[in-house]
Amino acid sequence: MRTAQVVIAVVLALVFVPLGSAKIAAVPVMRQAAAHLGRSPGLYRVVGTLEVAGAAGLLAGLARGPVGAAAATGLAVLMAAAAMAHLRHGDPPARALPAAALALAAVAYAALAATV
Repeated sequence: MRTAQVVIAVVLALVFVPLGSAKIAAVPVMRQAAAHLGRSPGLYRVVGTLEVAGAAGLLAGLARGPVGAAAATGLAVLMAAAAMAHLRHGDPPARALPAAALALAAVAYAALAATV
């Protein structure tokens, strides 16, 4: 199971670091996404910071399991909230699917971290 945990941590980090960094930097596409959902760029920066911190926590969790489990849980909650935000906004379910898939991957990591 250790291999699966490492793979999930690395894949999630490779997703969350660039996306979170783009939100922190308020690149135009992220400002548009925030506006689409009726959120402020400042809130999106906070979300980006949480994503980058979560990715770092996942990687740190490879050495310290509880840190990774906590980070994965936080990312799962964050992504579940993102999926719900899209659905509440009236977006089609396909628009919420990436966030839901990331939430499930984070839950899988948390489950693996809890068994180590």
